[in-house]
Amino acid sequence: MADDTTHLTVTRTLDVPAKDVFEVLTLPARHHEFDGSDTVRAADDTERITAAGQKFVMNMHADAMGGDYRTHNFVTAYDENKIVGWKPAPEAADGSAPEAPLGWEWLYELTSQGSDSTEVSLTYSWSDVTDPGVLERVTFPAIPREALEESLNRLAAAVTAD
Repeated sequence: MADDTTHLTVTRTLDVPAKDVFEVLTLPARHHEFDGSDTVRAADDTERITAAGQKFVMNMHADAMGGDYRTHNFVTAYDENKIVGWKPAPEAADGSAPEAPLGWEWLYELTSQGSDSTEVSLTYSWSDVTDPGVLERVTFPAIPREALEESLNRLAAAVTAD
């Protein structure tokens, strides 16, 4: 469990192959199952993530964000069965899509520990947040370490429920 002033990382070993973990992580329709922050409600996009550069939309809820909102998630990392990550950006009040993410990132790194075990590291990073308005409004980390740990607990349950 590492952290500094720009990111938090939690790690857990799951007793399943990396490909099974990756299948859950790359299907936005399942993200609500492993969200330890309890902000993800449902995916607008049901297609599997297959490459960096893609985008998927999520329906969210957080009191700090004024209740219900949507995020457009820009896929920043993809290496099959090894890594997947995205940077979210809230949709504009008029419903228009954002042109670029605001700088925080969710990154899942998978390290196979044999045929039936995978070390999963989840990093929540805000190192690329540079907008002064965002830095003024948001106290980072906006999501606590405990929520990241809960995400890995829920991921383990989601993967083994299949």
